[in-house]
Amino acid sequence: MIETDVLYEDNHLLVLNKAAGQLVQGDKTGDEPLVESGKAYLKHKYQKPGAVFLGVVHRLDRPVSGVIVFARTSKALSRMNKLFQSRDVEKTYWAVTDRPPPQPEGTLVNWLRKDEKRNITQAYLQDKHDTKKAELTYRVLKKEGRQYLLEVKPLTGRSHQIRVQLATMGCPIVGDLKYGYGHPHSDQNISLHARRLSFVHPVRREPVTFLSPLPDKPYWLDFANSL
Repeated sequence: MIETDVLYEDNHLLVLNKAAGQLVQGDKTGDEPLVESGKAYLKHKYQKPGAVFLGVVHRLDRPVSGVIVFARTSKALSRMNKLFQSRDVEKTYWAVTDRPPPQPEGTLVNWLRKDEKRNITQAYLQDKHDTKKAELTYRVLKKEGRQYLLEVKPLTGRSHQIRVQLATMGCPIVGDLKYGYGHPHSDQNISLHARRLSFVHPVRREPVTFLSPLPDKPYWLDFANSL
């Protein structure tokens, strides 16, 4: 991790710009996760002896880029967890699809079931056994060639929610083989970016907003150059 990955830091929070392909937390691959890179950054910058605390507040899927917040103290972690659980955090994503949505803007409501073994989520139009309600709003921001840039705001926080709900609408995210897109990006990541995160600071009690620039990737260039 390098300093340009840091969007914001104070004594309570560390807000980073996650690259597509990075893990947030460790898994069976053994690849270094972003939380460990963040700890190493803090340890080096502040010359901290011993272990460094850095709490994972929320997650982004590995092939997704964008803004992510970590807590530097247990108090901040507890308060941030409560903010996310009570949905007092506004999350804004940008997604690219090459199929136009049925309407230029709208609300999607589905019931989702996660298959943990296969790491895939199924979406239904009605409540079923062991499903959880998922809701998001979307609107088309721009069209470039055959592709559409959608601004998506999830109102719930379900696993793979945006990916599966857009696919169920008939608009799989470009590069997302898992949810029905035809072919991958060369780097195996997908055109989904956590653009903005807004909430009330857990200690200072003032509104904060963090914005993540679009990745320097060929599949984002058309929109990066036109916005």
